[in-house]
Amino acid sequence: MNSKELQAVIEGILFTTGSAVEISKLAEVSEQDRIDVEFAIEALKEKYALPESGITMLTIDDKVQLCTKTELYDYLVKIAKAPKDYTLTDTVLETLSIIAYKQPVTKMQIENIRGVSCDHAVNKLVEYDLVKELGRLDAPGHPILFGTTEEFLRAFGVGSIEDLPEMNMDKVESFREQAEEEADERLGKDQPEETDEKVDVGI
Repeated sequence: MNSKELQAVIEGILFTTGSAVEISKLAEVSEQDRIDVEFAIEALKEKYALPESGITMLTIDDKVQLCTKTELYDYLVKIAKAPKDYTLTDTVLETLSIIAYKQPVTKMQIENIRGVSCDHAVNKLVEYDLVKELGRLDAPGHPILFGTTEEFLRAFGVGSIEDLPEMNMDKVESFREQAEEEADERLGKDQPEETDEKVDVGI
């Protein structure tokens, strides 16, 4: 592997991981000597130092990471504030429905309704800014309480939680049945896998 090819490998690894990677790990994965990897890293740093490059490479202890140049942050903020399209699976939508109607609610309470773990779904909803932490329940363990955000109201076109349509309790039972089916399917597989039909929500 020549130097240019090694640079491409390192660049691809750092871009894909999106986080800092140990130099020794880069050498292991690329099957190259560490000294060659270090030379390739220095060559990449020189390339990124050119004004036509929007990224740079940081060295953190014995790790390297690709980052955006600080002088471009003003443009990145504009993109970060732009409306986003999120894809919500049925599982995530069901979890969101339970939170919307039962809030403030803990993960355990959500799981009691759905019958399966809701960690992934709740984390996604928090990431999408549709759900937020409201505090902690005054009970053993002080579990976190979750509720919907203003972004949720904007996304679903309602002025307040009171404007949500009345929830059909049959739907709650349907959530539980679907969750049980998911659990049964996962037991027959080597690893968890969601195959829910997806719904696009423009936010």
